[in-house]
Amino acid sequence: MYINVLIEKLGKEKVSQQTDDLIRHSYDESPHSAVLPEVVCYPNSSEDVQLIVEVARDYHIPITPFGTGSGLEGQAIPVENGISMNFSRMNQVIEFSPDDMTITVQPGVTRFQLNDVIREQGLQFPVDPGVNATIGGMVATNASGTTAVRYGAMKDQLLDLEVVLADGRIIHTGTKAKKSSSGYLMTNLFAGSEGTLGIITEITLKLHGIPEYTVMARCTFASMETCAIAAKEILLQTIPIKRMELMDAASIAEVNRQNVYSFPVAHSLFFEFAGSVHGVEADVQLTAKIVKTLGAKHWTVATDPVEQEELWKARYNLSYAFQHTDGIDEVGADVCVPLSQLPKLVTYARQLIDNSGLTGGVWGHVGDGNFHTLVLFDPAVIGEREKAEATNEALATLAIDVGGTCTGEHGVGIGKRKYQQKEHGTALEVMHQIKQLLDPSNILNPGKIFIE
Repeated sequence: MYINVLIEKLGKEKVSQQTDDLIRHSYDESPHSAVLPEVVCYPNSSEDVQLIVEVARDYHIPITPFGTGSGLEGQAIPVENGISMNFSRMNQVIEFSPDDMTITVQPGVTRFQLNDVIREQGLQFPVDPGVNATIGGMVATNASGTTAVRYGAMKDQLLDLEVVLADGRIIHTGTKAKKSSSGYLMTNLFAGSEGTLGIITEITLKLHGIPEYTVMARCTFASMETCAIAAKEILLQTIPIKRMELMDAASIAEVNRQNVYSFPVAHSLFFEFAGSVHGVEADVQLTAKIVKTLGAKHWTVATDPVEQEELWKARYNLSYAFQHTDGIDEVGADVCVPLSQLPKLVTYARQLIDNSGLTGGVWGHVGDGNFHTLVLFDPAVIGEREKAEATNEALATLAIDVGGTCTGEHGVGIGKRKYQQKEHGTALEVMHQIKQLLDPSNILNPGKIFIE
């Protein structure tokens, strides 16, 4: 019955029950089981979203937001069926102010689309999760990526959000000012909330200038521990590095095998420096001195844009390189720890994979303490899935024990709900109370963040 009401209020062109549509909105890039929604809605305005929410509220129907489906923790899977809300038609730039270095967009605008709009004004949006995610999805998970060491995560780029609440009210969480000490930081409440507190319909972002000069470099080390120590030492010297990525030897070998590269098969750090010519050259020289003092080998500098693109393509293709074998599945981790604990944790992660007898890699954005594992297993072999999942659980548990988090950038979604009590303690009860206050009927993306 509620679907007929949606059609009446929105028009049939914005409401779909086509089988292909339902299937496409039943899964994302995570390994979690697909669940079909009952209907897919395609709003193109905040008012459309408000209408959908009001129908869902009146009929007690769950709503699951859907961007591009690139999430890795199941946030876009409609675990209780109901409505999948697709934002592909809400992909407009609302306002762009180059002088203020700000832009307001609808949530369906993608990262690539955004940078295409602002690049001609000498501006960039630097948050880089590796995929062409929607800005709305990136806000919902507080995404970050390879440039977080310099520019921060998604929450650090936000000035204001327009949000439709579960009761149908539309609120703004901030202003266009670059800072404010007025009231609660409402913007940060919704960033990372994974669509469980409200549905984001407009986003105002800070923008950044495009550096005039970029250089990349890479080197190898004998151990994972030394890679992490080098990363910490570089940051202690206040080098304004743009990217600093770890790839273990197993990851390098897999990238070489799948992409016809010939990187030295050893634990490696990849760097990107950006700024003025003089500043970058000084930063490269100081970094070279630091890593060589720690025993680095194969120090290589790339100034050619084509060569630089190939270096980062190798990094971005890493997780897909591991997944080339038919019939093989994988589980991955996304921990983030204090920098002082990073040498211990990356070494432990590699040991966990080796001791499991399974294949996998360790890599990540070590400049901010965030790294990933990917462990492959054959679902047809009894016990392999359990071994793979046990490595993730052991790593997440230790990360929390040393003062870190079970997820640095992918979000909680479905798979990391079991760690929330350990990580947040009594604060989890407060989170439940906030959820109950803003969404008493639990219609906004149920089954995510909390075990219900």
